[in-house]
Amino acid sequence: MRIRLALCFIGLVLVWPVLPGEPHRLQAQAPTGADEIVARVQQAFYSPGRDMKARVTMTLISAGGDKRLRDLTMLRRNGAGGEQQYFIYFHQPGDVRGMTFLVLKYPRRDDDRWLFMPALNLVRRLAARDSAQSFVGSDFTYEHVSGRDPESDRHTLRGEEQRRGKACYVVESQAQAAAEYSRKVAWIDKATGLPIEEEYYDVRGELFKVFTAEEVRDVGGYPTITKRTMKNVKTNHRTDVVFADVAYDVGIDAEIFSERYLREPPRRWIQ
Repeated sequence: MRIRLALCFIGLVLVWPVLPGEPHRLQAQAPTGADEIVARVQQAFYSPGRDMKARVTMTLISAGGDKRLRDLTMLRRNGAGGEQQYFIYFHQPGDVRGMTFLVLKYPRRDDDRWLFMPALNLVRRLAARDSAQSFVGSDFTYEHVSGRDPESDRHTLRGEEQRRGKACYVVESQAQAAAEYSRKVAWIDKATGLPIEEEYYDVRGELFKVFTAEEVRDVGGYPTITKRTMKNVKTNHRTDVVFADVAYDVGIDAEIFSERYLREPPRRWIQ
């Protein structure tokens, strides 16, 4: 039971801001097609800077208004050739304090994921099929944490619209590989390359989730979504996420993104 609860709990992290490499900068020329727009989203949302550190608070809110809180530290480092690493440490609540989650992300192949559950003193490797599952019980999935390979979908530019006060590209993405959705429609801010709103449709073509960027701030020259929400419109359950103390280019060592540090978290980075 503890293992199932911990795995379910992992599904909850939200999401971060996948193409590691050079820090994100606004393009001099506007993108001309859907694939180019999606590539820019991957860079702006998932890969700004060489690395990133943030304190993340997640609030899971039921249809009846009941709330569950999650407090964690997220570390991300861009590697060579499009690779990335993520390390997540859970501070609260008490039943998951000390739990750690490691993602090694590769272009055009499945991610490697490990979970350490301190109550059982157990490191478990998670299957690739879990990528579309709930992240620690939230309305976000594992793919929302570290990003989805753009080639897993077929992208079409549907036009341009104003959305939430921003001039946006409208991009429709049809899933070509396993996903929680069959189709996604995204409104991409033309100025920053960040998704302002996203609608997710199930296999019946019915809307079931909506993502919204509630707050975008400039952090060290990188536009960053510091408040975001994912709502299940069928159940009225939602997850609110706040990123605080966000910092880029802080010099996170590559060695901490290993199985060893799942059991011995790097205190310098998670306090």
